[in-house]
Amino acid sequence: MTSAEGSLRKELEHPPNGAVVVNDVKEDDEDDVPMLSSQALEALKEFLAEQNRELEAADDVEEVALVAEDWRLSQFWYDRRTAETVAAEVAALCQTLPSPRVSCIACPTLYAYLKKIVPEVPAQLLEYDKRFEQYGTDFTFYDYNQPEDIPSSLKHSFPIVVVDPPYLSKECLEKVAETIRYLSIPGESYLLLLTGEVQKDLAAKLLGLHPCGFRPQHSSKLGNEFRLFTSYDPGARLNGWEKEF
Repeated sequence: MTSAEGSLRKELEHPPNGAVVVNDVKEDDEDDVPMLSSQALEALKEFLAEQNRELEAADDVEEVALVAEDWRLSQFWYDRRTAETVAAEVAALCQTLPSPRVSCIACPTLYAYLKKIVPEVPAQLLEYDKRFEQYGTDFTFYDYNQPEDIPSSLKHSFPIVVVDPPYLSKECLEKVAETIRYLSIPGESYLLLLTGEVQKDLAAKLLGLHPCGFRPQHSSKLGNEFRLFTSYDPGARLNGWEKEF
């Protein structure tokens, strides 16, 4: 509840002396014009102004159009808040690099939102679903079962690597980790991994990643708890690294 809403509700529930409450008007007072106190009117104006600002802000943000999920490929798109949050984090990392370049492994939602936020940053989508060939040269076919079957021109060329493995299995993450090592610049790249909570220990073991406080969500509500892991401390962003107790 906003401060304006609180002030207005308080005013209506407990009107000051001299204020007329419409529901309490008696027959003898029917000729009187019901009116709120000046404080209530100001609270009402502020409340309506806040509502208008929220509507205008929502109109300014265009949602990214995506192809339909294919559950046979274990595709589950992020919800809008998650996609925008992760894309904004990648955009913030890009600002710290002289030559930013982003690899999006099996996360087409992120690629789409990233190109909306920072279209000038080079980004490569590695994805099994060939419907995303619509992205032209930004698309590279990728099968995690062949973790290094990738053009040699992409080897060790990405200072930022973001990955969302299609399956929550040990085998899948191990193979995807090989791809991450192939694409990233040794000892220099920022790594972001979106996967299930169940992969927490393996993500730390294979890639030295830590869970962040931010919790990713999907448009299709999933039963598994998902997490975002990073190779770097994001500070105040992404709700920081989760503290161990």
